[in-house]
Amino acid sequence: MTLWDGLNRLAAAVALMLLSPLILVVAAWIRIADGRGILFVQDRAGLGGVPFRMLKFRTMVHDSVALSAQLGISDPFGLIENDPRITRCGRFLRRTSLDELPQLVNVLRGQMRLVGPRPDVLPQVANYSAEDARRLEVKPGITGWAQVNGRDDIDWPQRFALDRWYVDHRSVALDLRILWRTVATLRRAEAPVHVDELNIQRARDLGRAA
Repeated sequence: MTLWDGLNRLAAAVALMLLSPLILVVAAWIRIADGRGILFVQDRAGLGGVPFRMLKFRTMVHDSVALSAQLGISDPFGLIENDPRITRCGRFLRRTSLDELPQLVNVLRGQMRLVGPRPDVLPQVANYSAEDARRLEVKPGITGWAQVNGRDDIDWPQRFALDRWYVDHRSVALDLRILWRTVATLRRAEAPVHVDELNIQRARDLGRAA
């Protein structure tokens, strides 16, 4: 474990303690407003593509991936405009990034860092090109270079390019800069939804090959 990894884990532990009242309030809000299932737990690709269980506050209805087929959504992991799968409190939590707070536990466990490429779902990682897979050369993060340069307002090819740039230029100074920019933009307006054409096409190509 590097010194920077250790500092990330220490920062996550301190943040969990300081933010524990807020975390409890959010958890109670989800339980009261949307019923059972406060956390959303999903396998994501970590360093080197090794799967880990990523934690988030639940912002969508249960079985949202399966529901996407009934709604005619081509990309079950993407979003659509006015997505009916997002819960009553989920839209606010996503806009403010409060849904990501449980990932501090992932950082504490050493599965993630505070800064890095966002961890992708395993079915999409399976379709990565060699260039895309470069984002797996570092631990995933709660926030990252792509997030502070557009987040959901950019498509996947742009995200891959930004993540490759981060992998090539990563440093403690850059991570601190990204953290600062993340905090400065927490009260941003909700970004427009972009259909993830890249992953939709890759899934179709895989289906034809099978």
